[in-house]
Amino acid sequence: YLIHGGRTPNNELSSSLYMLSVDSRGCNRKVTLGCLEKELVGELPEPRYGHTISVVHSRGKTACVLFGGRSYMPPAERTTENWNCVVDCTPQVYLIDLEFGCCSAHTLPELTDGQSFHLALAREDCVYFLGGHILSTDCRPPRLFKLHVELLLGSPLLSCEVFNEGLSITSAIATSVGSSNEYMILGGYQSESEKRMQCTYIALDDVGIRMEPREPPPWSSEISQSRTWFGGSLGKGSALIMIPSEGNPAPPDAHFIFQVSFQQEGDAEDPTQTCSQESTDFEDSAPLEDSEELYFGRDPNEMEFSSDGEGETYNEDD
Repeated sequence: YLIHGGRTPNNELSSSLYMLSVDSRGCNRKVTLGCLEKELVGELPEPRYGHTISVVHSRGKTACVLFGGRSYMPPAERTTENWNCVVDCTPQVYLIDLEFGCCSAHTLPELTDGQSFHLALAREDCVYFLGGHILSTDCRPPRLFKLHVELLLGSPLLSCEVFNEGLSITSAIATSVGSSNEYMILGGYQSESEKRMQCTYIALDDVGIRMEPREPPPWSSEISQSRTWFGGSLGKGSALIMIPSEGNPAPPDAHFIFQVSFQQEGDAEDPTQTCSQESTDFEDSAPLEDSEELYFGRDPNEMEFSSDGEGETYNEDD
């Protein structure tokens, strides 16, 4: 899992790239969560948030595609009044070689505006950019970009196509359904103050991209009446949606949590015919002692011979 950039509560922006990996090997079968910061060299992307990073495969090679996002104004343009103001990053595409950490910046004439909070869906050597918000014009144009990446020997070759049949949406959730190239899009916003309550089925194939509207689940009153919502994909046709509690004074529960699942109906080939919505309460969650344990920064095989200073080897009772 790749994490790049981000914005902290202290309004600090990061330009670091982290690679997370999970390893459950070893005699004790405990889960080890590893986190490695990748050193980047070359034409580095500036610190940003609200961008996307995708993985493409071409000619037996792999690279990361970074696009969009927001950053602070250049230092020369800052004043006391706008010191913390942000702007859309330049509409450049960055390619990152994960093996060597080499970065290269590419400018394409079709990408004329910086944008943020869009969706990026990748299939083999193509990345599709859907939706997004342009800060300079305060709009969410329904554009769709198809970026084709060829990882040639020497210098990569990038090309871009623009379509006006995309989605006017920001901060949406894409969860995979069916095959690895089928997705359901839900959540997000279609304007600054209006949530997007519809769902869209998307399939990627050799021809291109296919989008079809789908009936949303019967949203609960907490969801339909809320001003904000956010969440992420759980994979296999499921997504997690969180709704901040509202009121004065603030309610004791910070959020309402919902799991939305898309399931196949009957023998239909389309895996998105029906969807359900389930509310999750913190009180129903498994207690911490029954949850899966994570060990940071240790080799799973090392656990077999590890000790806690008392000469005893690790066992399931520890």
